[in-house]
Amino acid sequence: MSTTGMPSLIWIYRNYQNCSGCRRCEIACSLSHEGKIWPEASRIRVFMLVPGIEVPHLCAQCHDYPCVDTCPVKALSVNKETGAVIVDREKCIACGRCIDACPGKVPYIHPRDNYAVICDLCNGDPKCVKACNEGGWNALQIVRRFGGYNFKLYAKTPEVITRELAKRFYGEEIAEEI
Repeated sequence: MSTTGMPSLIWIYRNYQNCSGCRRCEIACSLSHEGKIWPEASRIRVFMLVPGIEVPHLCAQCHDYPCVDTCPVKALSVNKETGAVIVDREKCIACGRCIDACPGKVPYIHPRDNYAVICDLCNGDPKCVKACNEGGWNALQIVRRFGGYNFKLYAKTPEVITRELAKRFYGEEIAEEI
């Protein structure tokens, strides 16, 4: 909540070049949500499709929330305080429509409990960001969400992000092979 009493929407900025691939973000997330170290159930997942390129992948909080709109049982909603997508585990039927609707293919089905898993921003205090910053990488940072910016631009698959980074790091020729 901001000092004006209005909700403070937040967003997690990703600086892919700073990610070391340590996966502390996955560990912090799974400890917070699952009560144990379980990266497979983390709301943030780190992909390494090419050596040297690590991609922390999490919900981009699209302005139009296509995942929420496509849910046939209304299991997804938007937290008005944070802007995060909230999954009602009891309602979710694990149909996967939210995955298909997401331009970044971020949601996935929980490995044990069969419901869609999406970053909930830890109710405004993302543990992944804390772990990343404590490690000194600052690949993840909390920023205030503001109007007029299309966060959907960050909703990309790990493959697309890896290709863009490979182009920058290794050149177009290598990126085309990915």
